[in-house]
Amino acid sequence: MTNIRQVYNWINGEYVPASNGETFDVTTPISQELIAEVSESTQEDADRAVAAAREAFDNGPWGKLTVKERSDKLRRMAEIIIERAEEIGTLDAMDVGKPIRNTVQGGEVDRSANNISFFADYAEMMHGEAFPMGKDYINYTTYDPVGVSVLITPWNIPFMLTTWKLGPALAAGNTVVIKPPEVTPLSVALLGEIAKEAGIPDGVVNIVHGKGGVVGNALTSHEAVDLVSFTGSTKTGTIIQQSAANTQKKVSVELGGKAADIIFSDADLKKAVPGAIRAAYTNTGQVCLAGSRLLVQEDILDAFLEAFVAEAKAFKVGDPNDVDTDMGPIVSEDQFQKVSSYIDWAKDNGLEILAGGKRPDNLPEEISEGYYLEPTIILAPDPNSKINQEEIFGPVVSVIPFQTEEEAIKIVNNSIYGLDGVIWTENLAKAHRVAHEIKAGTIWINDWFVRDLRVPFGGAKQSGNGREGGRFSMEFFTEAKNICIRIKD
Repeated sequence: MTNIRQVYNWINGEYVPASNGETFDVTTPISQELIAEVSESTQEDADRAVAAAREAFDNGPWGKLTVKERSDKLRRMAEIIIERAEEIGTLDAMDVGKPIRNTVQGGEVDRSANNISFFADYAEMMHGEAFPMGKDYINYTTYDPVGVSVLITPWNIPFMLTTWKLGPALAAGNTVVIKPPEVTPLSVALLGEIAKEAGIPDGVVNIVHGKGGVVGNALTSHEAVDLVSFTGSTKTGTIIQQSAANTQKKVSVELGGKAADIIFSDADLKKAVPGAIRAAYTNTGQVCLAGSRLLVQEDILDAFLEAFVAEAKAFKVGDPNDVDTDMGPIVSEDQFQKVSSYIDWAKDNGLEILAGGKRPDNLPEEISEGYYLEPTIILAPDPNSKINQEEIFGPVVSVIPFQTEEEAIKIVNNSIYGLDGVIWTENLAKAHRVAHEIKAGTIWINDWFVRDLRVPFGGAKQSGNGREGGRFSMEFFTEAKNICIRIKD
């Protein structure tokens, strides 16, 4: 029997239960076993966390520290994350179902620590500007912290995506209230005590668990909250923007995606096939950036599919704690049923299932009740079909043959989403030409998910608004102020 963790809110530097004493259960997708009882917070708990963050911002030392003093504490926080990498990675493997080799050996925890240390360094390099008006006046700018920041993160990559927001928020001098995902809250729950161990004052980092409809709404509509940063579904992002509008908060939302991998006939298949596999099935396809639409030029369709199907069928699906596992389970029963419904729809509509489409055979008994699904490939020639238009968020990829460059661009842009895309070609001119035509926030050429924390990240259309990364994050988590001085006599 797994040891059942008790997970509490972290408010003003200490763990506290929900005000009503209620909890909700968290089970592991590996085996459906109960792994945690988590505080089921209320409006009162949200108010208490915001009050702690407000007091820490208005009257505490955090915002008054020098940039170097704050940055030093953040760098120590990053060091503690590395020291606790095994614990954090194990929690994400158990909670999300992602392979342990991705969370620890694969560097996901290292990247989380880097999210903190990068913005510590970046804050020390920021500077204001001066704008002289002849000999009579001079303007100069400062970048001040916004205030109390609410960070709401998704269940698929909970720890890393939380640090992606936490790093710039703290580096800029804000205080925060984190709302972890209720499905996968375990690793994020550690961030408060990690911050305290690093010397960050009480009240600067607060964590409130619970349902989005209660806690999330209470935080995003709260009059004492100045800023909201959200990553998650388009539907929830819309609700959050509406909730925050009444108090004119700053809001950034990174939402859903339906990215396309374009495989041109001049692509190097030795690169494109494993690259497209990685884009399709990393984290069991539960990635907003997943390359879930495969556009393949018709004259290489057979050769590409032969190699792609073979690689997908060779995937080892199983226990995430096994270092040989390529793909773990889907995160929850609800998500498993949602993903399975798209496969059922494809079968009912006569589409060809080239691989997968079912639970793996011969799962070990101890994980036989888990939410496992084979990597699935569906030939879906109609770009307008349900399976090519809706975000599935699972290990299911649809294949769309195309003939010309112009046709590929039209198919890719025929989507309500615009988060990212991938182009596979050895023709540099074509790569640039097509990249300019695709309406998306990020385009990778001959690779996928290469991240530089300095560059802007975010989506177009219904994939969100706002950008994070480098100066874009720091601009979002600060208020630019102009000061004009009269210097003439």
